[in-house]
Order: sequence, then C-alpha cells, then structure tokens
Amino acid sequence: MRCVIARFPFDLTKNGVLESMKGIKPEPGSGASVIIGRRHYPVKQVGQVITRQDRRDFSAAEVLRAMAQLGFTCRALPSAAPVRNLSPLQQASAMLGTPVSV
Repeated sequence: MRCVIARFPFDLTKNGVLESMKGIKPEPGSGASVIIGRRHYPVKQVGQVITRQDRRDFSAAEVLRAMAQLGFTCRALPSAAPVRNLSPLQQASAMLGTPVSV
C-alpha cells in the first residue's frame, strides 16, 4: 500500500512492517500506540523504524492512519473527561449508586 508520511511516499505492507519491527523492544510511552504482534509500540517509534526518518519530521496522525489502513490495531490518546465538582451530599449519593442531581 502506498502512503505518504512526512511528504514522502512509502510502499508499506503488513508483512514488511512486521519484519521491520521484529526484534525491536517497545519504548515506554503513554501516548498513542500501535499493536504489532503482541506488543504495544508508541506511534512515533513505529514511524521512525519504518520510515528511517527523525520523529520530528512526521506526525503521529500520519503513522496512525497508515497503520490502520494496513490492518493494525491503533490506540489513540484517551480524551480527558470533564471534571465536575460535587458537593459532599452529591458525592455520597454517587457512591451509593443513586442518581446525582446537578
């Protein structure tokens, strides 16, 4: 499959990505990730290995899009839930499982 990452075209295949990532240890990360085999790799690490470019040259979205098109499972950053300040009474009600009124 032909895809563009950092303004450069790449012909990527699922087997080619699997072969490129073989033997590479996943870096710790808390951001978006790609599941390759049984391992969770940070998106930027995958992009660096398969394109041989510096991580600053491409975005995580470009790599996520390419990996998803190849059939890999991608996990994006979870969106932050809005914070609500509850009164002590509302908090106790929520802990008991009764509906919370706002």
